[in-house]
Amino acid sequence: MKPNLPPAAATQLAELAERIDALLPQTQCTRCGFEACLPYAQAIARGEAPINRCPPGGAAGIAALASLMDCPVLPLDAHCGREQPAAVAWIEAEACIGCARCLPVCPVDAILGAQHFLHTVLGDECTGCELCVAACPVDCIRILPRTADQSAPDAASNRARFERHRSRDRRAGLERERLLAERKRAALASSRR
Repeated sequence: MKPNLPPAAATQLAELAERIDALLPQTQCTRCGFEACLPYAQAIARGEAPINRCPPGGAAGIAALASLMDCPVLPLDAHCGREQPAAVAWIEAEACIGCARCLPVCPVDAILGAQHFLHTVLGDECTGCELCVAACPVDCIRILPRTADQSAPDAASNRARFERHRSRDRRAGLERERLLAERKRAALASSRR
């Protein structure tokens, strides 16, 4: 938010960002250049980002955003990717080494597994964001088009799983900070003895 906005304008901007966010597919893929769908929506609301940076939303999403923002429809920004059919990640069981690097990058927790064990993708929850592909050191993750009988998860479910994922990450971060501070206090106390 811009720092010197009057409260009414700040509220209107926040409401507009929520309406924009509701039109986004909530894949949390980061292809738009923002860390998630909501920051992108906020940037659009502030006039700091164009409406054409969401490949998963595609032409239909751009048209919906143009209608809401009362601006012209733009072609998808090619720097962000291209519109593709709904996709799902798939892990090659023979190649997976169980490194668990794909787990924390999945924004909707659609990958199950544990260190040194085979991982699997929950197809009904996978947004096809592709973030797990880059995290995999052995290239065992493929992004495949969904079959005709596989529907992509809806935006509301994606958003809810993403919020749970972020909340868990925040709790884990706070716990790490608490443990580190506790260890520092203990080390300082033992060095004074």
